[in-house]
Amino acid sequence: MFPPAKHTNILILLFIGVLMGALDISIVGPAIPSIEKTMHVGGRDLSWIYSIYILFNLVGISLMAKMSDTFGRRWIYVAAVAIFGLGSLVVSVSHDITLLLIGRAIQGFGSSGIFPVAIAVVGDIYPVEKRGRALGLIGAVFGIAFILGPFIAGFMLLYFDWNALFLINIPIAILLIVFAVRMLPSVRLEKKPAIDWTGIVLMAVILTSFTLAMNNIDTKNLVESFGSWTVLPFVMLTVLLTPVLLMLEKHQQEPVLNVKLFNSRQVRIVGFIAFGLGLFQSTIVFLPKLAVDLFGVGPSKASFMLLPVVMATALGSPLGGRLVDKLGSRIIIISGLVIASIALFIFSMLTQNLAIYYTAEACLGFGLAMRSSLSYIMLNEVPVLERASTQGILLIFISIGQLTGAALIGAIAATTPGKTTGYGIAFLVMTLLSVFLIFLAFFLKNRKQEFAVQEVI
Repeated sequence: MFPPAKHTNILILLFIGVLMGALDISIVGPAIPSIEKTMHVGGRDLSWIYSIYILFNLVGISLMAKMSDTFGRRWIYVAAVAIFGLGSLVVSVSHDITLLLIGRAIQGFGSSGIFPVAIAVVGDIYPVEKRGRALGLIGAVFGIAFILGPFIAGFMLLYFDWNALFLINIPIAILLIVFAVRMLPSVRLEKKPAIDWTGIVLMAVILTSFTLAMNNIDTKNLVESFGSWTVLPFVMLTVLLTPVLLMLEKHQQEPVLNVKLFNSRQVRIVGFIAFGLGLFQSTIVFLPKLAVDLFGVGPSKASFMLLPVVMATALGSPLGGRLVDKLGSRIIIISGLVIASIALFIFSMLTQNLAIYYTAEACLGFGLAMRSSLSYIMLNEVPVLERASTQGILLIFISIGQLTGAALIGAIAATTPGKTTGYGIAFLVMTLLSVFLIFLAFFLKNRKQEFAVQEVI
């Protein structure tokens, strides 16, 4: 355990690393018009600038997380930041869409090791009674990134080309590497580890297939697109290979997906809630469109109307983290789900009262801030040597929920007479799912039981 004096410096290092990765999601939007103008590409190619980052992030999570548990946090964090910096360099010098997408893929793969390793390091250096506030601060990064990203991009695009938005990552990555080598914990291996390459490859194929299937669904022609060659083969691969992966992982010496962890009721419930959290996060994508339909504003103003969600998430994450340390994770998760349910129900009513609409956005942001509590539970429930791997699994559950939610809401809205009515029905479905998750959350361990488990581990 590191001396308390070093905890703050390590937390700042981790915070900046996660912020760097999160900013490269939020700054893409403002850069899209400049990229479109300089590269002369269409909407489908432009959408892949965002999607390919998410895809390679999702594919790399299991590998990076497992390597962190095997070889130590320091060198995998350094490798992840270095890969991210390399991807940023490729993007910054690209002048055609192919090289740009290659760079974004490298960035996404690098970022896949930054967040799970950061969470695992928090578990390594902080005792159970202080982890909540540290996790809350890291969880706030995503809200902060979505506030700063458009502002930074807008300012820099006044004076520089869009390439500069990614070039700035390189000196930051170099500094992170220098300080990570000095500060982060590491381990010395006494024997050569067994890497579950079969499981890693299978999981990558499954996640890639699922992502491609969800991204290729045409919600306006749902039935036809589901049976198309751009969707159906990937759905079949996902369905067929998932049970194969689960069977193989039961017999691996050091599995990338430890199926035995799901024997724990606590872990199973967290998995369901993480998937639900991803579903609820996906609703944010549709809020600008809902604002356009309800209030008749333009797309630009509708995007700015997301500010209450973003600010509530940024403020709610550190606040929730501190409350976890005092009250335990169960009450924070239940409270978050209740608040999110209220927000989703208000959206389902299609209110045209702007004050109520903004209140619902703020409630949704505070509800989603419970994410750090899920990381907290997983850190407490698993041995030290599986902390990063289980954080990777948690991220995968959330990402699958996000992809599923986006497809589900789009499908309901597209197949319902009157698009605005369709969004109302979709938000009502989300409300019912949230109520079910509230019921599940009551079966999580209380504060006393969490401390008892930690003492055993």
